[in-house]
Amino acid sequence: METTTPVGSILDRKGHQLWFIEATATVYDAISLMAQKNVGALPVMKDSRLLGMISERDYTRKVILHGRVSRETLVADIMTKDVLTVSGTDSVEDCLEIMTKNHVRHLPVMDGESLTGIVSIGDLVNWIILAQSNTINDLQRFVTGAYPA
Repeated sequence: METTTPVGSILDRKGHQLWFIEATATVYDAISLMAQKNVGALPVMKDSRLLGMISERDYTRKVILHGRVSRETLVADIMTKDVLTVSGTDSVEDCLEIMTKNHVRHLPVMDGESLTGIVSIGDLVNWIILAQSNTINDLQRFVTGAYPA
């Protein structure tokens, strides 16, 4: 299993496309953008600086359960401010450990102060599945003699 692969490799394969929201936007706007882009979380940015993250989980726990109105609640009011981040050189294993230990599903990938992408738990699981599939195929070719010496 290729859990030592740096997450930067996953971003290179997945793409570095980022969608973000500003802290002054409404939660409704954030949820709408998440639905439109089919993502479960958005970085909250101001002037290219990461201020926090807002996720579907934030919405359900901090808006719905508290009886707030998403069209009136600002992203700044419910976003996660203490965001855990990783660098592109951190391994898949490191990221999975951080996600599991801290119960988060998305990690911003930083290069210094610059946000270069987001990896989700799904991205990491898909990477592991692909790595396992490649290993199995290599072993099958080796056992059948189809693998070059």
